[in-house]
Amino acid sequence: MKGFGMIKIGIILGSTRPGRNGAAVARWVHEIASQRTDAEFELVDLLDYKLPHLDEALPPSLGQYAQPHTQEWASKIDSFDGFIMVTPEYNHSTSGVLKNAIDFLYAEWNNKAVGFVSYGSLGGARAVEHLRLVAGELQMADVRAQVALSLFHDFENFSDFKPGQFQVDALNATLDQVLAWSGALAPLRAA
Repeated sequence: MKGFGMIKIGIILGSTRPGRNGAAVARWVHEIASQRTDAEFELVDLLDYKLPHLDEALPPSLGQYAQPHTQEWASKIDSFDGFIMVTPEYNHSTSGVLKNAIDFLYAEWNNKAVGFVSYGSLGGARAVEHLRLVAGELQMADVRAQVALSLFHDFENFSDFKPGQFQVDALNATLDQVLAWSGALAPLRAA
């Protein structure tokens, strides 16, 4: 039964921008996470899901998805017990593509943990604050620990990703909390 076997965490790469810094960040998250033996981790790149602007006639809370792209996305998200969302900060918020991907679904997000790895001039902190509000509405447990990567300190020339060891420690703390909450929420997902 889903939620009671090996915990499965989706690492969602929330940028599709050409030349995106998020690709290197998400690969780093996946590489570190994959060294663990307490869960399975899968990188989910939004470039691989051709989601247009939300085009479902019925609200996602009804779970009656008409579009094949929505059904594929729902199946992928439903397969996970929790998430790490890798997000840039654009204009004091998350990327439009990540918000759009989130908005396509409802029940598939419910009773799952989520942690955040953000990047931007202020570490992407404002993007994460917006995502925390969204997570609450989707009945997700957002964990306190997070990774906030500075374009000034964790990237050379704003593009060559070089995180410090303290960021590895922050990522492991985030992963610990996401796994703990994902396990704790398993009975609710199974209900």
